[in-house]
Amino acid sequence: MTDQAKADAQARRFDEMANGYERWWAPVLAPSAQRLLDQLAPVIEAGATDILDVGVGTGNLARSALARWPRIRVTGVDASREMVDTVEALMEVAGDGSRDRFTGSVAFAAEMPFEDASFDLAMSSFVLQLVPSRAKALREIRRVLRPGGSFGYVTWLVDERAFPPDRIFDALLDEFGFEDEEERPRTGDIPSVERAIGELRRAGFSDVRASRGVLDHGFTVESYMAFLTDFDEASLFDEMDRRDRRRFLVLLRERLMALDPDQLHFRVGIVYAFGARSA
Repeated sequence: MTDQAKADAQARRFDEMANGYERWWAPVLAPSAQRLLDQLAPVIEAGATDILDVGVGTGNLARSALARWPRIRVTGVDASREMVDTVEALMEVAGDGSRDRFTGSVAFAAEMPFEDASFDLAMSSFVLQLVPSRAKALREIRRVLRPGGSFGYVTWLVDERAFPPDRIFDALLDEFGFEDEEERPRTGDIPSVERAIGELRRAGFSDVRASRGVLDHGFTVESYMAFLTDFDEASLFDEMDRRDRRRFLVLLRERLMALDPDQLHFRVGIVYAFGARSA
C-alpha cells in the first residue's frame, strides 16, 4: 500500500470515529495536550498570534489555546473532514467567540495548502505517530513556519508495557473465538527521546529539545467497558449476537473487578519535542 493510500485509509477511519473520539479518547489525551500548551505558553505570550494545529482532531489543543489566549488565531488542519466539522461544531456550541478565530482545513500533514512562512507557531498532539512519513510532515511544518517560528508536539514513545484490562479483553476474545480486526501495530511510535531530537534536526529545525513523559489515565471497570463497547471495539460488539455479547460482558466485568485499582491505570510513555525555524 502506498503512503497516499495509507493516509486516505487513516482519514476514512477517523471520519467514522469522530464523535466517539471526542467522548472517549480525547479526554484520555487532554491532560498531556494541556502540558504541551503550558510549555508553548512563553512563545505565545511573547507575541505569537498565527498558530497552526497539525491534526486538530476534536480540538484538545485548539479549543484550549483559543480560550486561554483571546488574541490568537488558530488554523486547524486534519485529514478527516468529520474531525474538522466536529471541532467547529463544538466551538459554535461553546458560544465563547472562539469559532470566529478558528479556521479549519482538510489536508494531510505532509501536504498542507498554506504558503511558506504563514505561521508563528505550530503544535500537534498525538498525530505524528499516524502520518505515513513523519520526515515529510516535519519538513512541511517547518516550511509553513515564519523565520524564528516555533514548533512543539507530543506523541507516543515505544512502550512495551501491557495494559492489564487489555490482556483480559484479548484473552476473552480468544476464548469466544472472535478476531479483533481493528487492532493494528503501532509502528509510528517514536523509539526514544534521542530519535525525536534527531528527526527534528534532520527536518531542518534548530534549538531542538525533547523530554520523556508519562500519560496516566485512570479507568474504572465501567468506564473501561463503555470505552470498548461504545468506541474502541464498537464494531466488534455490534457483530456479536445478543447472547454472546451478554455472556462476554458478564465475564469481562467479573475479571476486571478482580484487578487492583492501580491496574486500571493506563500508563504509557510519551515524548514532548520542540524546535524552531532559524531566522
